[in-house]
Amino acid sequence: MAAEVRWLLAFLISCAVPFSCGETPHRKFEYKYSFKPPYLAQKDGTVPFWEYGGNTIASSENVRVAPSLKSQKGAIWSKLPVTFDWWEVDLVFRISGRSRIGADGLAFWYTTAQGAYNGTVFGSSDLWTGLGIFFDSFDNDNKHNNPYIMAIVNDGTKIFDHANDGSTQQLAGCLRDFRNKPFATRARIEYYKNTLTLMFHNGMTNNDQDYEMCFRFDNVVLPKNGFFGISAATGGLADDHDILHFLTLSLYPPGQLPVDAHKVSLEEQAKLQQEYFDYQKKLDEQKEEYRKEHPDKFRKQEYEEYYETEGQKELRQIFNGQSQMFDALRELNRKLDEIVGRQERALSLISQVQAVQGGMQVNGQLGQQPVAIDSVGIRRQEVDAVLNNQNIILSAAKEIKSFVGDLHTKTDSILNNQARAPTAQVQPMGYDHQSLMAEIRDGLNTLKKDSKITGSADCPNCLSVSMFLLFIAIQMIILFVYSIYRDNKEAQMKKLY
Repeated sequence: MAAEVRWLLAFLISCAVPFSCGETPHRKFEYKYSFKPPYLAQKDGTVPFWEYGGNTIASSENVRVAPSLKSQKGAIWSKLPVTFDWWEVDLVFRISGRSRIGADGLAFWYTTAQGAYNGTVFGSSDLWTGLGIFFDSFDNDNKHNNPYIMAIVNDGTKIFDHANDGSTQQLAGCLRDFRNKPFATRARIEYYKNTLTLMFHNGMTNNDQDYEMCFRFDNVVLPKNGFFGISAATGGLADDHDILHFLTLSLYPPGQLPVDAHKVSLEEQAKLQQEYFDYQKKLDEQKEEYRKEHPDKFRKQEYEEYYETEGQKELRQIFNGQSQMFDALRELNRKLDEIVGRQERALSLISQVQAVQGGMQVNGQLGQQPVAIDSVGIRRQEVDAVLNNQNIILSAAKEIKSFVGDLHTKTDSILNNQARAPTAQVQPMGYDHQSLMAEIRDGLNTLKKDSKITGSADCPNCLSVSMFLLFIAIQMIILFVYSIYRDNKEAQMKKLY
């Protein structure tokens, strides 16, 4: 019972909190005080309902208020004064530069008159009347408290305190870093019932709603019918100050949303809708009559072949992406074949050098000084010795394999003869068996002689065991890496198809 009472009390408190905190205001988008991409600027470079000057550059995607050059200033201002008392501005911007610190910063304005385009306060005029919110990125007072966001209200008589970065004049502020972020930074500025609030998005995530409180200040009285503006300036250091979105919403208390004088009444809307339906019905009847009278000229799917559905569009994009990936893989395969071909040519050249060196040895020219073939220290004589030893090992392995095969067959035949014999006595060995054993003995003796010749220290072309093992290890590593690469390539091709 006590648990149920606690749950009921919590529910009543949760229901009472919204009423105690106030209701959410009505929001209305104001397109005459906003701009956003695409087609932000017109073909003639103008921004609808806005005007800019100084070093500001407007494009179809953003407004670069101040470029990353020294001593640049610019601003953009709304042409029309604000006709509503309370408002909310979503400001999406990006400040980026190559230096560790930036200068000077960006400013948001709401003033009774439009400011200058090359003023002394972040590119705009001093002695303003209204609100200025400054995104200051340069530490003038050397207190190591920048980048910093602050709000200052001026009545037109105060000169901005540059020496102290305006800290003696600010209403509120917060220490936030807004330079060189992976995503665009955002500031949501709200002025509702004389309360100024700034919510800040640090640009570290791509979530549009990842805001945090910067400051909230009550009893802020701003003049009516002001102008919105954005300005920026650079000094000895420079940043790009880009504005991507400037979206303005007018705020109205619940129940006080203004009624548009040009709005059509409900009765008029119903009348117009009925007229539209009647006209549509009449048009369909005329189309049907025309189809019956001219069946040869009627095309049921006219112009449909020029359009594609969403599914077709998506499939086309997927096919284009797969085609590009396939082309890239084919190019990689071609380059890999070229590399393999170059390796084979290099091996053939080494074989030719071996053959030439062997001919020189046959003709009695072994007394010449060996010539180095690379800068690591491996000489041609060593390469020839390695190749000779490999050939000897291969021939010996082949002979051993053949001898073992013959021995296996002969042993099988002996065992079969023993199994067919009526008694368990050992059959006498015939001439063939004696000759076989003699051949095996001679082969082993020959192999021992070859091994002694190969391991003899008097041979001038012999290679040490360490160099031989090193060369074999390098070959095995190359073959292992190449096999791994081929396996990965085949796995990727299986994923694609």
